[in-house]
Amino acid sequence: MAPDPTTLHGGSLLIAWQLTNKRVLIVGGGDVASGRLESALVADANVTLVAPAPLHLLTQELVDLLPDRITWHDREFQDSDLLVDPAEQKYVSMVFTAIDSFPESQRIARLCNDLRIPVNAADIPALCDFYFGSQVRSGPLQVLVSTNGKSPKLANLIRKRIESVIPPETAEAIENVGKLRERIKERAPGVGGQVSKKRMRWMVDLCGKWSMEDLACLDDETMGALVDGGWEKGIVPAPTDVMGEKALQSNGHALNGSAKGEPERRHAGVTPVVAAFVAGALLSGLTVLSRLRR
Repeated sequence: MAPDPTTLHGGSLLIAWQLTNKRVLIVGGGDVASGRLESALVADANVTLVAPAPLHLLTQELVDLLPDRITWHDREFQDSDLLVDPAEQKYVSMVFTAIDSFPESQRIARLCNDLRIPVNAADIPALCDFYFGSQVRSGPLQVLVSTNGKSPKLANLIRKRIESVIPPETAEAIENVGKLRERIKERAPGVGGQVSKKRMRWMVDLCGKWSMEDLACLDDETMGALVDGGWEKGIVPAPTDVMGEKALQSNGHALNGSAKGEPERRHAGVTPVVAAFVAGALLSGLTVLSRLRR
């Protein structure tokens, strides 16, 4: 069913921008700039920081701890800071400004617009090519909550609600799902086509059938058993078929006090839903990324 056309407006394109080993310029050294710096580092970017001393305490700590990833210029911004390689006229991949001067932020943003460099000017939405949202981060999991600049406080409250229902095993489960997926890709290589669709369907079925705790308990032995006894046979075995009593113990099964004494799974009604959501998002993202890199 097609969405209501009247709802198809007023949002932003929420994407995961790949910044690995790319140069990001941050202008400013205060509290807001420290948050921008942390976000750039999480994305594996190389950072040029331009700001006169003194820096925000967290920013200074990161500069001291990561001199190979952060180049700090103790001065005001210069137009040449936008260049990575003047000889080849190569520019930075992204710019964040977090300074008190509106005229200077405006000038830098316009320079970036002229050079087609994506820019975010803190507290000046009209000058931003993109916004920073409120993020949930747990290992490889990132969830972005954006109100398109309308209410950062509400975005933060919503983030906390989402964070409260994500199981503590999530990061480890995602890491294991990624490793298992790579094993299956080695067994059945190929991008696109029926093989790729079969891999995705099998992984989605696995993440829907196994709880987050089960996925977090995967190790080399159980991954091998899943590939040989599951993938190769076109079935998704139950956790107890692969891990035996280890699956029951890891999930904290306990008698619920009923006459039948049936086991009750932790996080009932939450974990399977979150697992399926995370797995679906992860696999969809990896599929899109693989297409872009071809």
